[in-house]
Amino acid sequence: MPRTPVRRTIATASAGALIAAAGVMGIALPAANAATGSATGYATQNGGTTGGAGGATVRATTGTEIHAALCNRASTSTPIVIEVQGTITVGNTGKVSGDGCSTAAGVIELKDISNVSIIGVGSGALFDQVGIHIRGSENIIIQNVHVRNVKKSGSPTSNGGDAIGMESGVRNVWVDHATLEASGGESEGFDGLFDMKADTKYVTLSYSVLKNSGRGGLIGSSESDRANGFVTFHHNLYQNIDSRAPLLRGGIAHIYNNHYVSLNESGINSRAGAQARLDNNYFEDSKDVLGTFYTDQAGTWQVNGNIFDNVTWSAPSGDDKPAGPNPVSTTSVSIPYSFQLDAANCVPSVVGATAGANRGLKVSDGSCTPQNPDPTTPPTTPPTTPPTTPPTTPPTTPPSGQNLSLGAGADGSGKASGTGYGNAIDGSLTTYWSPSSSTGRISVKWDSAKTVSSIVIREASGAVGNIGAWRVVNNDTGAVLKTGTGAGTISFTATSLKKINFEITSSTGTPRVAEFETYGG
Repeated sequence: MPRTPVRRTIATASAGALIAAAGVMGIALPAANAATGSATGYATQNGGTTGGAGGATVRATTGTEIHAALCNRASTSTPIVIEVQGTITVGNTGKVSGDGCSTAAGVIELKDISNVSIIGVGSGALFDQVGIHIRGSENIIIQNVHVRNVKKSGSPTSNGGDAIGMESGVRNVWVDHATLEASGGESEGFDGLFDMKADTKYVTLSYSVLKNSGRGGLIGSSESDRANGFVTFHHNLYQNIDSRAPLLRGGIAHIYNNHYVSLNESGINSRAGAQARLDNNYFEDSKDVLGTFYTDQAGTWQVNGNIFDNVTWSAPSGDDKPAGPNPVSTTSVSIPYSFQLDAANCVPSVVGATAGANRGLKVSDGSCTPQNPDPTTPPTTPPTTPPTTPPTTPPTTPPSGQNLSLGAGADGSGKASGTGYGNAIDGSLTTYWSPSSSTGRISVKWDSAKTVSSIVIREASGAVGNIGAWRVVNNDTGAVLKTGTGAGTISFTATSLKKINFEITSSTGTPRVAEFETYGG
């Protein structure tokens, strides 16, 4: 790996001279910064990912200028921030030669280097039919770029058809707020949008859009290429993807708060001993979104709080073993870093407002509300002044039998100051849980499965009528048991489960749930 600085001996301008020349040409060069925000997920491990933080900032408008900026560093590890504006094409991406500099024509080549940030700025950075190839490199940040229509066959070709590809001992890469897209599958000349192979580790893909491709991406190029992993995918949109969303061969992947729409053949394909942990994702209008496909070498998964909305499941057949229609965990994955989960029901809106290039680099802090980059304080819920004469709670006749919530556990997506999850299952109407924003989730959970066929939601005094739309979700499988509006008694088909969610998706005021009662069949 390129940890030892290598001095240049090439007869070209230094990075400082390049910056000075750029200034003469009228290219604005702001003070150096590595990227907006900080790395998340597995990219924070193994020493972290800072890219070109602390280095010079260079502006590039062609692929050749990107290569020149890399080659004119004092060493292969000298930090640098390359701000890219304009359209990068095969025609303006030439090879730049030099001692220790390894670039190639027709592809953005990051080979055997470290400490680099490539950041789209201004009107945007479009890599049109030009892929980004990361090989034998470490500590790389790619942010706010749009890569489209990279082909492995036809004309022009670039990067083996991968929008972004990593291989050969790559370490610590953070790709953030990117848009990666194709215009078809392998028969149209395209390959993967986000591929990792040959010992690639500690990678995060966040707030990005991957769309219109036969292949979303992979970890591991074959069943024997298992020395990859520790990859995080969060707050990404996968849309109109045939398969590989992603394909995992060995290793560990943490997949949370992603929105999947129109996965046409299969989705997350865990195989060859892979372990995938899925937290609070939203799968919509898709087929076979999780399982082991096209191999007899199985992988595993842990599922928590996902929503499966109009997802169809095939029956197991041969090498295809879908996890549904009621996915259950087959492994347990411990995550070594901190992360904030948005409730699954708000993932489509949060991802829709944040993911992709040239969207303003907004992020989420777990409140289901998009934030400007690097929010420093969590949003506060504005105070709600109750009416002078509070309405009374409408009479609710509970179902017969025991309230299973008494003695159970409770959790949720967040709680407002002075409220608690346990207040909703303590049998008292004078205490309550309130979400930390206008929407949120409250859950009841048990150590062993219970059969539940109805719930009763009782609002606290002064907040009657504040709950708008809601859904009741089987947390074990993500299945939606019922949707509706307003509080009261909610009945549905008797279901065996260990945790049940009441998800408030809209409100007319601050919701206050005094009691979340559960009853059996």
